Amino acid sequence: MIPTRKLGHSGIEVSSLAFGAMMFGKWGNTDVAECHRMVARAIDAGVTLFDTADMYDEGTSETILGAALHGQRERVVLATKVGNPMGGDRARSGLSRRWIMQACDDSLRRLQVDYIDLYQMHRPDPATSIDESLEAFDELVKAGKVRAIGTSTFTAAQLDEVHARATALGVARPTSEQPPYSALARGIETDVLPACRRHDIGAIVWAPLNGGWLTGKYQAAADGASQGANDAQSRALRQPDHFDHGQAAIRAEKQRLVAALIAIADGAGLSLKQLALAFVLDDPTITAAIVGPRTFAQLDDLLAIAPLELPAGVRDAIDAVVTPGRNVNPSDAG
Repeated sequence: MIPTRKLGHSGIEVSSLAFGAMMFGKWGNTDVAECHRMVARAIDAGVTLFDTADMYDEGTSETILGAALHGQRERVVLATKVGNPMGGDRARSGLSRRWIMQACDDSLRRLQVDYIDLYQMHRPDPATSIDESLEAFDELVKAGKVRAIGTSTFTAAQLDEVHARATALGVARPTSEQPPYSALARGIETDVLPACRRHDIGAIVWAPLNGGWLTGKYQAAADGASQGANDAQSRALRQPDHFDHGQAAIRAEKQRLVAALIAIADGAGLSLKQLALAFVLDDPTITAAIVGPRTFAQLDDLLAIAPLELPAGVRDAIDAVVTPGRNVNPSDAG
């Protein structure tokens, strides 16, 4: 079974691997029956943390996940997010009290639940006072609609501000931060992870496989001319603003670095994916790593990877390949 960890100061216990449902719907997998099988498989393997967001395929991800969790509600910790535009509509976005209240009720309806375990600010909202946002989240906690609150892709300075204002206002403090983190995107080690430690919050990291780079699927050619990169369903092609699409120099460097990481993994008796996931979970500040498989086969492959622990000396070897605190592609900072 997958080990569990405490989620910051909330006391909530979650699996160290989290299931990210961003691929449910037209962003990845429109086969609802397969999505349901994936959720059941993950629960059977010991995954308890399921993460989604209202804006993933305009609510479709939440709808599919909610139906898949029917009858399983008490076995899981359910996390979703608010703030990014729904369908690109700026009127349905942000962290104003008006939108937080409406969006929460909409998410509860789509998820078919009475409460959300972890409700997260998807991105900072410079147009809204953080006091207004925090007071709205606190209302939801007091109403029993939300158990704990969190942030996603906030800077260390923003985390400090959020926690200072929550303390001053006497309202619920965030218990988690959700940043990008992998062996190729280590920027959060410099200041975000220390901020998490300062405020006793857990980090739930996304893109631990760096958009597929740390599965090895882009190793055939630096320009991405591998089977994985040419797959019409490839996340890198469907979301060209992410994961180095069209950036030949960065892709070439990542190919070289991944080759070095593969050599380290081979020497330690690990697969590249094992190495990548064990690396992010090696820091006790990391509560969980989100994996976002598109298909049942991809999920099954990830769940078969165990144990997720780095052998002695392996972290030092990784540090020699990718300097601590470095994002190989600055865009990977999210």
